[in-house]
Parts: sequence; structure tokens; C-alpha cells
Amino acid sequence: MPLTGPFLVPQFIDVESKIFGPITTRQFLIMMVAAMLDFLFYKMFFANTAIIVIVINSGIFMIVAFLKINGMPFHYFFVNLMQTLLRSSIRVWQRMEVTTLPPVEKTEVKKEFVPKAVIPESRLSSLSLTINTGGAYKEED
Repeated sequence: MPLTGPFLVPQFIDVESKIFGPITTRQFLIMMVAAMLDFLFYKMFFANTAIIVIVINSGIFMIVAFLKINGMPFHYFFVNLMQTLLRSSIRVWQRMEVTTLPPVEKTEVKKEFVPKAVIPESRLSSLSLTINTGGAYKEED
């Protein structure tokens, strides 16, 4: 049975779901990883060193979690940037000869001009009148 009627089209598929106010699931998970690393740094280093490392670590993770460039999360931007920088900037096209195909014979196609019959002006005007009147006008023979 064919489907008829209005179809529901998903909208806003690029909007991430929010879990705590304006914080999305991705941002929350990134900040949880940052908090765990900050705790490890606090236990590993002395107080002065730990504060400096924690501030740098938290800053990097805040940038990754919240910064958007051209409407795209920072980690997508960063991956695209790295791919662009690591690729060669010069593209060289090397044409390769295809030798597996047999040569194709060209056949000439002769086109002959056949003029169409010219409709006399009186016949053309009567056809136009028939069409314009919706068939009410009948040509007299």
C-alpha cells in the first residue's frame, strides 16, 4: 500500500542534547576527563607546580569542550587543520595510458537535412483559433 499524507522530516539533527542547562553530553564528558586529570596532577605534583599544570590542562580542555569555529566544535576544526597541514600542498596529475582496451573504430554518421513541410499561414491561424477557443471553433472545409 503506498504511503500518503504528510511525512515527518527530522529537523535540528545537528543540535546536541543538553543534560545540565547549556552543557551538552559531549562537553560534560570532556570536562569529566579534565577533572580526573586535574586530580591526578594534584596528587602527583607539589602545590605550586600542580596549580600551574591544572590551569593549563583545564584551559586546553575548556577550549576543546566549548569553543566553536564556523559553527563546528573545536576538535573537528583541529582534526581538519592537522589533515590540511600534513597533506602535500602540490597536487600532480600523472596521466596513465590505458592499454587494456582495444582501439575503437570510428564510424561516420551521415546526417541528411530533411526540411519539414511549411504550414501555410492561413492554416496556422485557423489552428491557433481552434486552440484558443478550446475547440469551439471548427474549421470550414
